[in-house]
Amino acid sequence: MTGAPKFSVVIPARYGSTRLPAKALADIAGLPMVCRVAKAAEASGAARVIVASDDARILDACEAHGVTAELTAKTHPSGSDRVLEVVQRLELAPDALVINLQGDEPSMPSSAIRFLAERLAEPEVSVATLMQRIDTNAEFDNPNVVKVVVNNRHEAIYFSRSRIPYPRNPSLPGLGPWRHVGIYGFRVAALEDFVALPPSDLERSEALEQLRLLENGRSLHVYETPDPIPPGVDTPEDLKAARERQTP
Repeated sequence: MTGAPKFSVVIPARYGSTRLPAKALADIAGLPMVCRVAKAAEASGAARVIVASDDARILDACEAHGVTAELTAKTHPSGSDRVLEVVQRLELAPDALVINLQGDEPSMPSSAIRFLAERLAEPEVSVATLMQRIDTNAEFDNPNVVKVVVNNRHEAIYFSRSRIPYPRNPSLPGLGPWRHVGIYGFRVAALEDFVALPPSDLERSEALEQLRLLENGRSLHVYETPDPIPPGVDTPEDLKAARERQTP
């Protein structure tokens, strides 16, 4: 591949988060969280950045901060469905590159977004995501920290909220553990295929929609992020930590 790939970033953002209601609008150093995520995406070199939300309050906040946003249906079961609604409006080509950046990742570096787009542009890749090393037992044991194991072709074998792989011999090198980072890259045709698949048993069990791909035999490439990425925001404690990492 030569030159920077052309890619779009769509940021799904619900208002009614279960664990932290209205977290998309939580202030982080003077910006609503979803707007901070969008600003990082804009700095990544994306051709377009669009927040996809089910609530006019999020659209109003985006407009106030110069962020493009579109209203989507309230009935979508997942962020991926919300992203697809916007992608279909754009009428992008089946091979076009789309980054699904979660709206609760306010510490996502622009360089990581660009890195994922570059990996997605490789001919053999249709869906991709990122991972980074887990350094503490507290992280490894936390069910809000999603773990992933991969094969030697950078393809995901499994994702879980539990410890994987189980460290029967923790002195063995190179086995991880790895934390999954909340960002995905899709070619448009792969996104359409994914959303068309019914929710899988593993997906329901772990409450992890990416398992739908694996259970249906689809490849999901996973790459180590080039820069440290702090965890996303799921709880009040996560929000406090995100605020402490930012300065106005």
